[in-house]
Amino acid sequence: MPRFLHTADWQIGRQYGRFAPEDATVLAEARFAVVERIAALAARERVDAVLVAGDVFDAQAVSDRTIRRLFNALRGYEGPWILIPGNHDAALAESVWTRAQRLGAVPSHAHLLLEPGVYTFPDLGFAVLAAPLTQRQTHDDLTAWFDTAETDEGLARIGLAHGSVQGILAEEIDSPNPIAADRAARARLDYLALGDWHGFKQVDERTVYSGTPEPERFRDNGSGQVVRVDLPGPGRVPTVEPLAIGQYRWLAWDEALSVASDLDLLAERLDGLPSGIVLDLTLSGAIDLAGERRLDQALSVVQGRCRSLQVHRTDLRLEPTDEDMSALRADGYVGEVLAQLRQRQDAAADDADTAREALAILAGLLSHDAGEAP
Repeated sequence: MPRFLHTADWQIGRQYGRFAPEDATVLAEARFAVVERIAALAARERVDAVLVAGDVFDAQAVSDRTIRRLFNALRGYEGPWILIPGNHDAALAESVWTRAQRLGAVPSHAHLLLEPGVYTFPDLGFAVLAAPLTQRQTHDDLTAWFDTAETDEGLARIGLAHGSVQGILAEEIDSPNPIAADRAARARLDYLALGDWHGFKQVDERTVYSGTPEPERFRDNGSGQVVRVDLPGPGRVPTVEPLAIGQYRWLAWDEALSVASDLDLLAERLDGLPSGIVLDLTLSGAIDLAGERRLDQALSVVQGRCRSLQVHRTDLRLEPTDEDMSALRADGYVGEVLAQLRQRQDAAADDADTAREALAILAGLLSHDAGEAP
């Protein structure tokens, strides 16, 4: 009764250019750390193997140090790691995989399936039908040969591939690396372990995307997991269980502020966030000066708990009330500037964002001065 972990899309070496350097470095390190946790889980669960369905590396040009660090992370589980290339790390004539081999970085228990074929593991009770990508994109179904492939009697048949199951995933993310939706049935597979879709998705009782084990997108699709699979025997339905393994949760919030209670609710939600969150917050609507100060305070507090906080205020207008303006004691030239900034932030101008920031800064300075006046 073979038991194994199925994982994919590690994207080792991924860069996070949209984040501040401090956050980008930590998020990149998390991708190594999750592999170490997978190794610890595999050892704890005493699985027979770990199957990795492609995109182990994010690019061919990762550094030699990155290659060595990745394979060192496998040492926490001494059983077989069975890996295939995906579209990001395709098995080209010269690739990240051939470089790893030249470096002598690949441990003996890591099996790199760089060519299509049947790889037999008789002591473990299964055979792997591997469909590695040998180029980044193909319009042919590289799993088609599974249908006629022969395996030794008594061994479970496990397919290992990287691509897009046709007609199942959203049309806009179907890749040029197609896989027939009924491949598992046609090829008499006991299990088809897939990579490419970054969230967990069970296509049918034998066909599964594990998703990436460490989230890296603002999409609620079941990422951050590995899949534990128990095969009762050839021809029998496997038991599939996704297990949480990721470190950081990625959240995207769109918040519209129009009345004071909206800000109250947002502040309450922010206050309830646990640590280790990557939050992308988009704000819209309007806010007065008092609300702006409350918002800044709430964001300052939560920023200390979040792994990363990105706030977009392009569509959030700063609308000082008449009471705000009166309290600022802005008259003469300064009053005219404030009025112009208020107009420009509401206009569809290229500098509307700049006008809003300038208005907030000027209003803040005036508010500070007004507070100190006798």
